[in-house]
Amino acid sequence: MMKSFISAAMALGVSLLFACTGGGGGGTGSPSAALGSNAGTNCNGSCASASTFLTQADVSQVIAQAVAQARVMNTAATIAVVDRVGNVLAAFRMTEVLAGGDRVVTVVSNPGQPAIDGGLERVELPVTAGIPSDGLAAIAKAITGAYLSSEGNGFSTRTANQIVQRHFNPGETNQPGGPLFGVQFSQLPCSDFSLRQPDSSLVGPKRSPLGLSADPGGFPLYKSGTPVGGIGVIADDFIYGLDEIVSDSDRDTDEIIALAGSFGFAVPNERLGSRITVEGKTLRFSDVGFDAVSGQARNAPALTVGVDGDLVTVPDYYDPATGILAGQAFGQAASGVRPDNNGSFPGRDAFVFVDETDTERFSPQAGSMLSAEEVRVLLDQALAVANRARGQIRRPLGSSARVTISVVDTDGSILGIARTRDAPVFGADVSLQKARTAVLFTSTDAADFIEALPDTQYLNPDLTAARTEVLAEYVQAVIDLTGDATALRNGIAFSDRAGGNLSRPNFPDGIVNEGPGPLSKPPGEWSPFSTGLQLDASFNAIVSHLLFEFGLNASDVGRNCVGVPFGQTASTAAPRIANGTQIFPGSVPIFRGDQLIGGIGVSGDGIDQDDMISFLGVHQAGEMLGTLNNAPPEIRADRLTPNDTRLRYINCPQSPFNNSDEQNVCAGK
Repeated sequence: MMKSFISAAMALGVSLLFACTGGGGGGTGSPSAALGSNAGTNCNGSCASASTFLTQADVSQVIAQAVAQARVMNTAATIAVVDRVGNVLAAFRMTEVLAGGDRVVTVVSNPGQPAIDGGLERVELPVTAGIPSDGLAAIAKAITGAYLSSEGNGFSTRTANQIVQRHFNPGETNQPGGPLFGVQFSQLPCSDFSLRQPDSSLVGPKRSPLGLSADPGGFPLYKSGTPVGGIGVIADDFIYGLDEIVSDSDRDTDEIIALAGSFGFAVPNERLGSRITVEGKTLRFSDVGFDAVSGQARNAPALTVGVDGDLVTVPDYYDPATGILAGQAFGQAASGVRPDNNGSFPGRDAFVFVDETDTERFSPQAGSMLSAEEVRVLLDQALAVANRARGQIRRPLGSSARVTISVVDTDGSILGIARTRDAPVFGADVSLQKARTAVLFTSTDAADFIEALPDTQYLNPDLTAARTEVLAEYVQAVIDLTGDATALRNGIAFSDRAGGNLSRPNFPDGIVNEGPGPLSKPPGEWSPFSTGLQLDASFNAIVSHLLFEFGLNASDVGRNCVGVPFGQTASTAAPRIANGTQIFPGSVPIFRGDQLIGGIGVSGDGIDQDDMISFLGVHQAGEMLGTLNNAPPEIRADRLTPNDTRLRYINCPQSPFNNSDEQNVCAGK
């Protein structure tokens, strides 16, 4: 019985990891400019202050509005509210959730198609009072809304749904993958970057229990034009799916309830994701507007804990004994993100990460080959490029790119992290993933490292143990595609754009009649819940964390997402990619001559901007110092042409700088 329960618990937690809700998505429904308290605000990155944060009364109001909307819709919901750096301020389960009897979570990407062999497809899982799976899902949605947004853009989990799928837009075949394909596998609970509740009280950024979510029902919350947190809702009939078509529109229950919760804390109308375009395509924010929110929700009575529902224990994320909490003011030391007061980057308007004592966590330091001054100059020059660059996913038009920049050693150790003003929070963990991924795949022992990782254990739909995935097979697949027995051992320089080329379910990317990339899954095994090496390398660690959540592991997973044997918590591998890998663009390795000495990753704006900032940051630092450089052109991955398809290394915008007509800024470098 215990063995069966453990299997079920593991499957329950894992199945929630990157859930995407069913239903359409395509209408341009947006909060009306006449509704919500932020409709007329025109912030450009400088509105956050010590007075902009969610108060306890704010959090209670958000939950009360969501509860009132759920009752009007005759459904039950679990609601989470977080601040901008991911602190859980409340996790609330309506009384009706468990009163409705036994529930199951069903994971289906496309009900009309054959079941996927592997991953999380077709799993039916119980929801009980003793397993906080609904709380975990709601928290992940809330964190996603908070982490993806800034004063320049308000993104939701529906936005995430659009930009992480195999085609962009979803449903448009023979189109390349979403611009942030793979971002759902970030902010992982095993990350060595993201903080945990016991680490530093309310200092962030905090990890997400289930990574980033693409399940509509998560929105950012704003006050005075600046994001202060997020709301996440899980309700419906507890079905998770995938919206593969965004050309239609639906009325998603989770989304309506979450939007009701955000009433009065709305994204400024000019900052909605639906006002932003990427590659000529309009992003999605919500399929419904505030006209779908009932009058009862807009005028909701005060929340009564114990009557309307109860605060839910979510181990290491939220303790009901604390009651409803107030959030931290972003940009202040207590939030874990503050200005660069020490002057490491003079004139750059830079921000840094600090701990609970206001000590910098990632000030520039020497590595095995990079000096502390080289690291500082690399970060400084990347900041300079970002400040000149025209942001792609921000309003007003002409805003500077807002990003986080990470520099790592050849073993993945963090040598320095800095960020520009108002960069979205998600980019911190992702920039580190990108830098580490570029270094790993460029290293001459990349194949050896991957082959030594323990097998990944998959589960059957009936919650029993299924087949294992041998990670060494990914190395062989790269060898087979390239026809090079020394692949991942020959020192070819890989950027995340190049590695991402090999990680798509079709190679070349998006061409449906072509087979998968060697780091992806073959037909019948690939889905957004089963993507390839990126997930498989961290899968066991994620399961271990969820066992801890369910009380079945005495200790939590360690701070290393790879090398964790199934069912255990400690890693057997070096922490070279301790927060997981990333497979969308924005990183390059750093060289001294033809010797690998580190890596740089950038995340937070458009992927071409991220590419450019990392590449030109290294180039400009090299010109200043004369001691480092980008990879020599003759060893870059864009010299490879597997299946007569040339890999890409970087892709820089044509005319990327504000107040300049300079073009082709990366050419010849």
